Amino acid sequence: MFTGIVEELGTISSMTQSGEAMKLTISANQILSDVKLGDSIAVNGICLTVTTFTTTSFTVDAMPETMKATSLRMLKPSAKVNLERAMAANGRFGGHFVTGHIDGIGTILTKKQHYNAIYYKIAISDELLRYCLHKGSVAIDGTSLTIFDIDESSITISLIPHTVSESIIGEKKAGDIVNIECDMIGKYIERFISKPAKRTDSMTESFLQENGFL
Repeated sequence: MFTGIVEELGTISSMTQSGEAMKLTISANQILSDVKLGDSIAVNGICLTVTTFTTTSFTVDAMPETMKATSLRMLKPSAKVNLERAMAANGRFGGHFVTGHIDGIGTILTKKQHYNAIYYKIAISDELLRYCLHKGSVAIDGTSLTIFDIDESSITISLIPHTVSESIIGEKKAGDIVNIECDMIGKYIERFISKPAKRTDSMTESFLQENGFL
């Protein structure tokens, strides 16, 4: 589980492709202070498992499905990436519930600056749009953001200067692809509503007799 608060910007050191899978080595500093084999680290919002590490880098494997469903396939060596360690049980909850399981990708339509804020309009599919609402939460490349506006085919988010300086999103431009993870609470609510539990009339007279109530 993550919170969408980027801890550090890492740098892709190497990418080794094996069929449709990929092995990535990422240079980092802060997040390596307590890293262990098998730890989960969100890389641009994608939950990946540490397979090896040194004092200056760590390596993860991206499976074919991850490569197909996310923007990882578009990265190149020397690219910057958002990094976040899995949340510790005693940690502060700074953003919102983020699983690291990407729902899909979006395409930046426009980038506009207004005073000290940057506004991005991002086109997303209907499948993802159904989980978005005005002032709701969304994780974009692993960064917890608030939806500023929404229409029939896109969402608009606003970035404050701190987010711009501490994540890769401020460097994005129109036409760039970003990873999208919708708020998990909305997905659970939809599942609950669309698949109501089957009613069982178990509180019958025979049931009460069998269990000593009559």
